[in-house]
Amino acid sequence: MNLNVSSFSLLSLTLLLLFSPTVTADNITHAFEKYSNFSTMSDLFTKTKLTTLISKYQTITLLAVNNNNISSITNKSAIELKNILMTHVILDYYDELKLKGMKEKSIMLTTLYQTTGLGEEMNGFLNCTKSKGRVYFGSGVKGSPLNAEYVTTLYHNPFNLSIIQISMPIVAPGLSLAVLPPPPPPVPLAPAPAPSTMNAAMAPSPSPMSGATPPAPAPGPGDEDNASDSNVPKLTPETETPEVDSPAPTPSADNEKIEAADKAGKTSSACKTRFSFEVVVLLMVFFVSFAWF
Repeated sequence: MNLNVSSFSLLSLTLLLLFSPTVTADNITHAFEKYSNFSTMSDLFTKTKLTTLISKYQTITLLAVNNNNISSITNKSAIELKNILMTHVILDYYDELKLKGMKEKSIMLTTLYQTTGLGEEMNGFLNCTKSKGRVYFGSGVKGSPLNAEYVTTLYHNPFNLSIIQISMPIVAPGLSLAVLPPPPPPVPLAPAPAPSTMNAAMAPSPSPMSGATPPAPAPGPGDEDNASDSNVPKLTPETETPEVDSPAPTPSADNEKIEAADKAGKTSSACKTRFSFEVVVLLMVFFVSFAWF
């Protein structure tokens, strides 16, 4: 029996979701028409063309702010205002019954701004916190204040469209500036090819008529000799630098022995030469004397 009841409930919920009307721009405008105190909010959604974007979704919850408390964002530029309003569109269904049935906790709610792909540091999410029976909303960015309090439900079509009032608009960090997609990276340029040796050799030389200075002629063999002679400085005797005799190397013990032997040999040779000379003189005197007699 319990199984049949559960199956019937699940089937009923499925049929309700399948055949429930989708959110349209006309539905949103019609819901705001009943509350003149929210005319500024309705005009801003129409001006930024968010009603057309919202109509693509089947389940939406709008956080609305009355005319007295919305003036803080009306002076923003069109792109800034659109970014702020998209964070007031929750991609889920919440009404008074669902909010009051929440436990004392915090939950993160996905907004329409998160679908743009421009969200950063959780500014595409809202923090919904219930504390002491009261529900507060704020940006999902860490450290953001929860100062937008739930007031009442203005319009609800279960599981389709709900418009709930909050005490003040929510401005997440980074939404007050125009957030645009980053530009594509620049395409690197290919380096120019270096000229080859053959192309450099085939390149024509500049003509004398072009005004360029012709290159100097290459020197011939005779010019090179004259140039070399003219480049060599001629030194006069007065400017010549006297050569400094380098000190003689200190003789070693072996050298001293060799020098002593050389001196002894030279002395003995001199003695022998002197002796031979004296013998020859004596012989000549002898023969002269003999011939005389």
